[in-house]
Amino acid sequence: MIGLAGAAMLAACSTQAASEAQTAPVLAESAVHPESGLEVIPLTVTTQGGEEHSFRVEVAATAQEQQRGLMFRTAMGADEGMIFPFTQPRMASFWMRNTVIPLDIIFIGPDGRIVNIAADTTPYSEESVRSVDIAGAVLELNAGRSAELGIAAGDMVEW
Repeated sequence: MIGLAGAAMLAACSTQAASEAQTAPVLAESAVHPESGLEVIPLTVTTQGGEEHSFRVEVAATAQEQQRGLMFRTAMGADEGMIFPFTQPRMASFWMRNTVIPLDIIFIGPDGRIVNIAADTTPYSEESVRSVDIAGAVLELNAGRSAELGIAAGDMVEW
């Protein structure tokens, strides 16, 4: 259990690694992010009111990619983000160590529904933000983007 908690702590916004970007890279239709080298895929959030919001997200699939996450990034486009799919659903805990930009951390249940959102997280903070229930994935967007688009717990996320 302690091993899972430790692994979950590392798989945060700051999934530890370094990259230095001055501006948000423009994502073409390519399937690879120009800065991280991660696969970029479409992701849709459908609100309970039926509104759809489309994003292009980097996939942090491996433990190493999840440890690096968005650390040291200085910008991200409004409709960009990063998805952290878990091989086994679990209670998730993230932190903002070495993460420069504030983020909304969206915990997604195994059924694809948003469990909870840690909104406007503080850059560089080592305070844990946690899922309130089992998560199958975590989505990170720019801070405030969830509120701006009306994204909330119970909404459906598909990728």
